[in-house]
Amino acid sequence: MNFDRLAPHYDWMEAVTAGGLLQRARTHWMGELSGCRRVLSVGEGHGRFAAAFLQSVPEAKLTCLEACARMAARAGRRIERIPGAAGRVEMVVADVRQWKAPADAGGFDGVVTCFFLDCFEPETLARVVERLAAGAAPECRWLNVDFALPARPGFWRWRAAVVHALMYWFFRQAVGLPARRLTVPDPLLQKAGFRLVGRAEFDRGLVRADLWRRAGSAPSAQ
Repeated sequence: MNFDRLAPHYDWMEAVTAGGLLQRARTHWMGELSGCRRVLSVGEGHGRFAAAFLQSVPEAKLTCLEACARMAARAGRRIERIPGAAGRVEMVVADVRQWKAPADAGGFDGVVTCFFLDCFEPETLARVVERLAAGAAPECRWLNVDFALPARPGFWRWRAAVVHALMYWFFRQAVGLPARRLTVPDPLLQKAGFRLVGRAEFDRGLVRADLWRRAGSAPSAQ
């Protein structure tokens, strides 16, 4: 799986196919990261989450984990345009399946996965979630944003299934995406000690932004 071929085109592709939808989903729970000191964004891609985060949560440091060098470079250029932001960011170019969280910093108190967990087949996804959870602090907040299937049967669920099929076909051809269909990560997050405390749906349930917290951590007021 290598998104480098798409890196120069990702901004306009997102604008044409989704407008501002994906960015609204990425940033929906941004306020829940206020007060975090160390946040990990996995599969950061072209840097749109990172740029918004660095402007919205000025006290935190951000580690961006991105497997594709050209995507990481594109994100870095976007971050450089934000005054004072570059010194708060660590850009790590590595495959999450081989990456290990630093063992000497107490863990990340924020983890963000935007349109990333849906890239993996079930067995690999289980290992990815387990690896990320191992690097998360006891009071960690996990923001997961992804495509979804609406719960209720009917036209909107059918439409979402068609969109999913087209997306998976395209990305399998373009970047070698291993997954053929969406695997819902909720049971894996629950197994890792997280509980769902907030869910927002966009475009009739096609996109979902979830807020998870480690068990025992109380949600903040909304």
